Amino acid sequence: MATQIDKAKAFKALHSTERGFVMPNAWDAGSAVVLAEGGVQAIGTTSAGIAFSLGKPDFDIRDAGCALTREEMFQRLRQIVDAIVLPVNGDLEDGYGRDTQSVAETIRLAIAVGLAGGNIEDNNPRTEGLYEEGLAVERIRAARVAIEASGGAFVLNAKIDAFLVGVPDPLETAIRRANLFLEAGADCVYPCGPNDLDTIKTLVREINGPVNIVIGWGTVPLSVPVLLDIGVKRVSLGGSIARSALGLVRRSVRELCDQGTINFAADQIGQQELNALFSR
Repeated sequence: MATQIDKAKAFKALHSTERGFVMPNAWDAGSAVVLAEGGVQAIGTTSAGIAFSLGKPDFDIRDAGCALTREEMFQRLRQIVDAIVLPVNGDLEDGYGRDTQSVAETIRLAIAVGLAGGNIEDNNPRTEGLYEEGLAVERIRAARVAIEASGGAFVLNAKIDAFLVGVPDPLETAIRRANLFLEAGADCVYPCGPNDLDTIKTLVREINGPVNIVIGWGTVPLSVPVLLDIGVKRVSLGGSIARSALGLVRRSVRELCDQGTINFAADQIGQQELNALFSR
């Protein structure tokens, strides 16, 4: 059985291939198993999808922070890791704390539960703005130190939220931060938000390392082949599949209440097939 180190090494190798890869995002063990069956090489997690599955928002507006505690999130992450043999990349929010010690501890916990990689973002959920650049770099550096202390097998993805928080020049900010994060020890960078090919091409050209782009939530439908063709190394889906699943639930109950029909049931996976799938 593959160890955390084995999975992390295999996951890191995907970032060095000539053509990139797609990584859909799971929100629980069942969704991870179904996604893994589709033939992908790695699975990500979605903090939004996990929160929604527990009846909570992605962020707690009242408390200006993550709606789930680190302990709650890691309980679900462990379930996802244990359900599949593929490498899993964890959505680790901002490391569950402002200081470098919190980030380092989150990385140690991520490795302990078997994650092959994880995102650390530069967006401070408590202020709805970016962490000051120097601190943001130190946070990534602290994550790298924690990884090396554990044996070095973990793919660190630095998420950059410049496009999401209204900074004056998000493109320039994202490029500068991405390269600083790579210098500080990130293996991959994730400028979140751009949804047009010209901007994404510029990011790929100007950033000195693998770039992760998320699809499924913008107004322009981006496709995996097009993004891989322009040099994006990793394409993730964020919470889009989880939101789509909840959309099916909403459409189903509306059809049931408004029309009394269950045409939605035509899309279900059969009971025997699911039993077999989850028995492997």
